[in-house]
Amino acid sequence: MRPVHTALAVLVAAVWGFNFVVIEIGLGHFPPLLLSALRFLVAALPAVFFVGRPKAAWKWIIAVGVALGIAKFGLLFTGMAAGMPAGLSSLVLQVQSVFTAVLASLVLRERPGRVRIAGMAVALAGIAVAAVEEGTSGPVLGFTLVVAAAACWGVSNVLTRKASPPDALNFMVWVCTVPVLPLFALSLLLEGPERDLAALRGLDWSGVAVIAYVAWVSTVFGFGAWNHLLKRYPASSVAPFSLLVPVFGMSSAALVLGEGVSGPRWVAALLLVGGVGMTSLAPARAGARTKAVGDGGAAGGAAAGGAAAVSAGSPPAAAAASPAP
Repeated sequence: MRPVHTALAVLVAAVWGFNFVVIEIGLGHFPPLLLSALRFLVAALPAVFFVGRPKAAWKWIIAVGVALGIAKFGLLFTGMAAGMPAGLSSLVLQVQSVFTAVLASLVLRERPGRVRIAGMAVALAGIAVAAVEEGTSGPVLGFTLVVAAAACWGVSNVLTRKASPPDALNFMVWVCTVPVLPLFALSLLLEGPERDLAALRGLDWSGVAVIAYVAWVSTVFGFGAWNHLLKRYPASSVAPFSLLVPVFGMSSAALVLGEGVSGPRWVAALLLVGGVGMTSLAPARAGARTKAVGDGGAAGGAAAGGAAAVSAGSPPAAAAASPAP
């Protein structure tokens, strides 16, 4: 890769990693489901008038919108609101690569090779270490919700592979329209209209900046830049940069939010990032069914499979299916 494109890939990883800090700040302004709804509303509304009509079947747009927008981000934001630290969330969420690989083997009949299976085992060992750490010193509910969000991310990755959208940006924008009304409805039902109205009435420039970052910087810029890289270079060249997302996430959370990183958490990080790297970069076994799409997506693996945004750490053949947080 040219130096300027290498710098761009690192910048996107930094944007996605810092996004977890921004989400944490945003949860001080908005209830989690309301914040997620506003994120998709602001990301979709300006862009939907410029990308043209959907170029993929509505069944896939709706399916990915539900799995990614409602389930994955709803669970992630709620888990962080329940006390899951931003830095640890950026790390644990990368276990989605394991869920993606397992689901791809079951649904798409993509048989993982020995290296990929070993990578999944190493990543799961990292999750186990993190789970023990959180079980003794952190919020178990928040940890569980973030792991569930990673599972939903894996589902959206596989759905995107099945959809094989011809235009990743068009697909992503229309996917962003799906969660808006359901998330607003869930927020009214579960978080209450009084709480939502209080958050909207108290909207200040800090809250506006949070929404602008998660919608435009992380989603629109991040996806656009990552998709640009995937069009110029092989997914195997771009994918490794997604492993920097939890590095930037944990370091920025430590610097900005003062989150400490314990010894067990460092061990979990090394195991998880190493396992995700093995899972992401190892080729599928010969004969595996692959349906790579020309337009990959934008983070929180990175691959030519896709749609929206890179799912940081997803297998190259199956990722790029969902926007990084």
